[in-house]
Amino acid sequence: MTEGYEELGLGREALELAAELVARASGAGMTLATAESCTGGLVSGAITAVSGSSDVLTGGIVSYDSRIKASLLGVSEETLAVHGAVSSECAAQMAEGARRVLKTDVAVSVTGIAGPTGAVPGKPVGTVWFALSREDGTKSLCRQFHGNRREVRLQSVNQALALLIEGVMER
Repeated sequence: MTEGYEELGLGREALELAAELVARASGAGMTLATAESCTGGLVSGAITAVSGSSDVLTGGIVSYDSRIKASLLGVSEETLAVHGAVSSECAAQMAEGARRVLKTDVAVSVTGIAGPTGAVPGKPVGTVWFALSREDGTKSLCRQFHGNRREVRLQSVNQALALLIEGVMER
């Protein structure tokens, strides 16, 4: 299944979710993609730690900088200016962009404030927006995680993987 999760810096839960995701997506004949900001590629890293992931994961885009969100994923300048990079609108456009650019059935996005700095009014450290994009639509959700930077990022990875599983199962 998965080995060496300690070396990846991921918890056992992330690797178990990733293994379930790969099995379900493979069984459904579905492809996956990620668009990550605050997780910096950890969601894709968890998925690729699973044998057989190359059958389902087409790729991931780490868009830590808003210029990459705009140029590669198609996040509108208006969204970034009005709502910011940590918003429902940005997360939705990131997921839609990843699904479009990487030509997949399902894509997830993660954008948030892992801390310890970066908080702004109304968006404290631990605020993370997620979106799941499929052909039939896109949905986003916000979570407020607690803990240090590493803990916020790991909780975000688990949430993103759970969203992908949900997206595969809803097909």
